[in-house]
Amino acid sequence: MNAADEILGPSLQAGRGDQLALICGGVTLTYAELDRLACRYGNAMLAAGMGHQQPVLLLLDDGPELVAAYLGAMKAGLVAVALNTRLAAKDLGHALGDSGAPLLLAEIGLRDLAIEAAAIAECSTKMVFTDQFPDFLAGASEHLASVPMAPEDSALWMYTSGTTGQPKGAVHVHGSIPLGERHVRENLGIAPGDRLFSTSKLFFAYPLGHCLIGGLRAGATLVLHRGWPDAAAAAEVIARTRPKVVLSVPSLYRLMLKEGMASSPAFRDVRTWVSAGENLPAELCRRWMEESGGLMLEGIGSTEALFLFIASTPQAMKPGACGRPLPWTEAQLRTPAGEIITQADVAGDLWVRMDSLFRRYHNRPDVTERVLQDGWWKTGDVFAFDAEGWWSPQGRSDDMIKVSGQWVSPSEVEEAALMVPGIADAVAVGIPNEDGLVRLVLYAVPEIGEHEPLLEARVVETLRAKLAIYKCPRTVRFLETIPRTATGKVQRFKLRQTEAPS
Repeated sequence: MNAADEILGPSLQAGRGDQLALICGGVTLTYAELDRLACRYGNAMLAAGMGHQQPVLLLLDDGPELVAAYLGAMKAGLVAVALNTRLAAKDLGHALGDSGAPLLLAEIGLRDLAIEAAAIAECSTKMVFTDQFPDFLAGASEHLASVPMAPEDSALWMYTSGTTGQPKGAVHVHGSIPLGERHVRENLGIAPGDRLFSTSKLFFAYPLGHCLIGGLRAGATLVLHRGWPDAAAAAEVIARTRPKVVLSVPSLYRLMLKEGMASSPAFRDVRTWVSAGENLPAELCRRWMEESGGLMLEGIGSTEALFLFIASTPQAMKPGACGRPLPWTEAQLRTPAGEIITQADVAGDLWVRMDSLFRRYHNRPDVTERVLQDGWWKTGDVFAFDAEGWWSPQGRSDDMIKVSGQWVSPSEVEEAALMVPGIADAVAVGIPNEDGLVRLVLYAVPEIGEHEPLLEARVVETLRAKLAIYKCPRTVRFLETIPRTATGKVQRFKLRQTEAPS
């Protein structure tokens, strides 16, 4: 087998080679054209000296080049590694050094960053920038026989976001790829020719798994956007291309709702909206469906799982709940001692088993052994399920806060805080005081023009009305920005390292 064939093969073999595979601005590619371009990239990589199962790093914006290079690498028996185009030099240097990749394909605008990162890593990776792509591809044949791969051979790596420290390369195999079609086809209703748009970039597992892998395997037309999408850019793409399914994140849904975009005719033509990446508040879900008229489905996946494993579906959804384990997933909640939790409304560590789980962290056997046990993966998330079987996130296992002897979920506090007018962003963190007792602190970003003392009073009043008293933060601290990784995830450890409030 070969992952590239698993992705493009169904459409090509069904005679849909002339169907659109990609739309990116004014550029379009059919499935046949994408296959030929992927062959050219694969041949060019081999001509550059790449060897069997070696990783090639792709520091590229969403577009035909990234998709073709990704598929071409796997087709040639190499390992595709898409990187966040917003990485800091030290993080890119880590990826260069950790991977040992002989080749990096990168945006010309990131040339200085790549050179600085290579100096940090003290590596001699060959770099080809987008302005050099015509020469890189010159003479590369449009024909390349896919290299036969074993199901357990490496197909792609994904670097974790580094919320707790150094990013780790999660290794995925060719045998995992066929699973990508199931949620896209069975629950999102994608049929050949349907347009599929993700506001999140393809180097995230969320769109990589459900667009580049699952969407193309299902015969969809991927709508791609160059640049980092804000609410206005996302709305423009949706209005211009009229996708049937849109994947995004709660923070962008909140912005588009605030700016009155959800009720526009183009938005009302979208059949299904998908939310992942962070907890989707019940009120935001309900308001979005009321405004847009479409169905909003939530889910959780990860870099290590590649695809969603708990999600709502058209047949079973409840605002405020993440969903239920999907048919291809086994999920368990366990106590810190490893005992399986069977009682409703009891939070526990989420363990998952599914065919698409990563096989190991590259160069990190110690961490791999700690979180992968007998085919089960310890996700690091804390979940609970109710009496009706709805699963809901309670935060990360290292984020849960014990206050006055009772566990508090930061996500519950944050969801309430984000509903306060004038709050743009908020994170709840447990901070020890001078006596060593943990107290709850809310770090918040005010919207422009807000008077902080009045806003603080509004936050305190709202939270006391919505939450149990022990869940209410003792202190509200205002920041200009919340520290996040390049993938947008909160770096709580940085907030914990700040001086405790007086």
